[in-house]
Amino acid sequence: MAIYRAPSLLQPHRAREALLDAHEGRIPPLLGYYLGLSSPPLAKVVAQLGYDVVWIDWEHASTNVETMTQMVHDIQFVSEGKSHAVVRVPGHDHAAIGFALDAGASIVCPQVDTVEQAQHIVSAAKYGAIRNGTRSAPPARLIPGLSDTPLDPSKTLHECVNDQAAIIIQIETLEGIKNLDAILTECGEYIDSVWLGSLDARISMGFAGIGGMEPEWLEAVALFESTLTKHHQAASGFALGTPEAKAMLSRGKSFLMVAADFFSIVGTGLADLASSRKDYKQQNFNGVYKRIDV
Repeated sequence: MAIYRAPSLLQPHRAREALLDAHEGRIPPLLGYYLGLSSPPLAKVVAQLGYDVVWIDWEHASTNVETMTQMVHDIQFVSEGKSHAVVRVPGHDHAAIGFALDAGASIVCPQVDTVEQAQHIVSAAKYGAIRNGTRSAPPARLIPGLSDTPLDPSKTLHECVNDQAAIIIQIETLEGIKNLDAILTECGEYIDSVWLGSLDARISMGFAGIGGMEPEWLEAVALFESTLTKHHQAASGFALGTPEAKAMLSRGKSFLMVAADFFSIVGTGLADLASSRKDYKQQNFNGVYKRIDV
């Protein structure tokens, strides 16, 4: 993502352009790291790894505005612009969308079910009446003459930022899948990628797990994919697991989450614990581990 960085790392990268280039095959898919834990020290470490995108989950983590902002800055500054921060905001709150964008991130908006919700998100994320934008310009976020340099000198800073920060929406219910055609017809020009939240979508349909072979689910997925194809819309999602699972999950997607903090911690932690118990001759007796002398 270094080639897509803005004049200042306090501004969002040219994320809209990067997602479009990946979708149209000019560059490989963007690879992301999912931060599900609210941890600035962890963000600083991940920022050094070289992922194109680092996802900050503000929806499901105990994160306040200050912590979220610090993590965005850590990702973009410690990576020296090689990584771009994307924040999943908690719902569709106008203020939360503004906070994440003001920090210099792109945004992921969850639980988008209707055209009206998509219109609200776009309005909250954009400056200027030409887009029905209602985003408030922060007077003290960018320093005049230092960090407020517009990417395109022929445009205003706010016009440039509109074209830099990406909007990714998550479709997470059967209602959202059925309304996706109308959502993209109305707002597709400003939506840069669509993510199928399969766990929530399946729960909304009365199914368990993140995947399955139920006819109703397969029909819903087919409708989702055909709608994206109709609108030439970019898709994004997780690509974790076995090589076979990764190949299946990455199909047709231009933005992939290929690693996650909690998966790494749990997977490595459990494997290390099991091997260490074997190495150090521990055995479980009714939930209490005792050393076996040999």
